Amino acid sequence: MDLALDDIYYKALLEKDSSYEGSFIVGVKTTGILCRPTCTARKPKRENVEFFATTKEAILKGYRPCKICRPLEKLGETPTAIQNILDALNADPSLKFKDWDLRKQGIDPAMMRRWFLKHHGITFQAYQRIYRINSAFKRIKDGEKVTRTAFDAGFESLSGFGNSFKSIFGVSPKLSRQQSIIDLCRLETPLGTMFACANEKGICLLEFTDRKMLETEFKTLAKLLNAHILPGNNPHFPLLKQQLEEYFAGERETFTVPVFSPGTHFQQEVWACLRNIPYGETRSYVQQAAAIGNVAAVRAVANANGMNRLCILIPCHRVIGADGSLTGFGGGLWRKRWLLDLESRKTRPVLF
Repeated sequence: MDLALDDIYYKALLEKDSSYEGSFIVGVKTTGILCRPTCTARKPKRENVEFFATTKEAILKGYRPCKICRPLEKLGETPTAIQNILDALNADPSLKFKDWDLRKQGIDPAMMRRWFLKHHGITFQAYQRIYRINSAFKRIKDGEKVTRTAFDAGFESLSGFGNSFKSIFGVSPKLSRQQSIIDLCRLETPLGTMFACANEKGICLLEFTDRKMLETEFKTLAKLLNAHILPGNNPHFPLLKQQLEEYFAGERETFTVPVFSPGTHFQQEVWACLRNIPYGETRSYVQQAAAIGNVAAVRAVANANGMNRLCILIPCHRVIGADGSLTGFGGGLWRKRWLLDLESRKTRPVLF
């Protein structure tokens, strides 16, 4: 790395700039510790640090992982104990974990609350309630009786079930058959955590959780499909997770998981064009416009790329500037470079 780039990385380290997560690992010479860019430990002097592309390089140089920022873990990875709870809820949404249940499994209820507020924007108790409502909604849509569904879902009274249901859907369970749900789940990847949304037709959103436009995308999707986005299970999620794992391991070049991405006719045309860019290749916006037979629509094509809600599945990261430079990507340019490096097979990127 040249000096100028090292200086950029050092500035990012001082500012704990999360946009550089995945771009570099810092080794602190005076302590022998390797850290993430966002480590909250006291910052070393410029002459006492060196930068690496991966944790592997830093470890081979003799550095050991920081116990504060834990650079060997996936960014935002769900702790094993919490994942076990989520797996249990997936298997049986009627389960209700109270504070003493969490303590029995070695989980501090206060920590659980903070983790869910940070990663889902709601408390764990609210998450459980919404998950039960989601499951109950689908059973009512399939024709089950409201009373049986309420008690099977773990609610202790019909009134409690009705109030919780109405607070989410705005109508009583009996009047909900015209409502729709988009299921939401959280996925761990080598590049950080992603949110996936799906309905019965397929995956309709896949984005990194730190994307700035994520909240807008949620609102747009809910409006387009006249649906509520709620944490819940979906039959498309297991296949998505499997194929993403294979992709990040360099073992998959195309995706077969069903996708559903509503948009205008022009957007659909552009997104279809994106899916036709072969793995390991790139296109410019000009080439993309030419591919849809409208060479004057370069700016409109770039706009449609930016409106893509299916990161990786619809590979907008394969579009670059006419001069070969990296251009805008909702997940961050460092992720775009990582994905292109993975697909070019020049390197097998290794992060945390």
